[in-house]
Amino acid sequence: MEYVSALAAGLGSGSLYAVIGVLLVLMATLTRVVNFSQVAVGVYAAFLSIRVAPLLLPLHLPKEVVSIISVIVALLVGAIVSAALGWIIATWLPESSGTARSAVTVAGMLLLISVSLLQFGPLSQPLVPLVIGPMVSFGTITITKIAVYLLALAILIVLLAKLVLTKTPIGVQLRAIADRQTAAELLGVNVKLLQVGVWATTGALMTLAILLGGNNLASQATVSMDLIIPGAAAALFGAFKRMDFALYGGLALGAVQGLVTMWPEISLIRDWIPIISIVIFLLWNQRKEVWDVAR
Repeated sequence: MEYVSALAAGLGSGSLYAVIGVLLVLMATLTRVVNFSQVAVGVYAAFLSIRVAPLLLPLHLPKEVVSIISVIVALLVGAIVSAALGWIIATWLPESSGTARSAVTVAGMLLLISVSLLQFGPLSQPLVPLVIGPMVSFGTITITKIAVYLLALAILIVLLAKLVLTKTPIGVQLRAIADRQTAAELLGVNVKLLQVGVWATTGALMTLAILLGGNNLASQATVSMDLIIPGAAAALFGAFKRMDFALYGGLALGAVQGLVTMWPEISLIRDWIPIISIVIFLLWNQRKEVWDVAR
């Protein structure tokens, strides 16, 4: 029973990792970019929503209305900031390698970290989750609403992405851009518009995930942006190609972190598990080349 309780405790963080991993795979598949700025965009927009409520106080609006407006502002900011980064890459680096395009997102991440530090400061921020409390409880086992909603969001993204990409004209165009961008442009596909649209959509979805999670994993904006590490580890489970594997990878990371907390002697390595996973995956991925050299 203790093991099940530990696994349930890791479901919330694992579901958030899964959302990040799925969005990273989606971006890599459709835009040839490993979007390192993805989490930073979502965190910045989510923490910015905290500043919206005080501005609405003179209007004497109901608390629920203020919350809805704050969420809408955060989603718009996340979409706009992400779309701006996508527009820069689509405009000035349309034919560049994936490495060069991904490097721009690193610069974007560092810029957002600096802006967040200046705007929000180093102190904790009260980012209240959109959903609070247990969804299911029996004995010592508790599954929170945050975990369920984040897991549902990750699954929904995977299902909707597959549906759109396989069953709609826009999906056909997006796959054409991913496979042969130049050929798609010659056929009259508006490559820049579609790519910027993908950036805006993923930015809004990442913001929603951060809003759902709130301060559960980190209380400072700059610290929350470190979530890109476990998210990237989850994406590596799918080799940045399979969204379903990225979902499983995120849940697995959360489960392992939950289990580790059962043993105080090794609980300190909890935050290192994603990094260890990345190293193991990279070593495993290079095993054939290593053995070829050895032979």
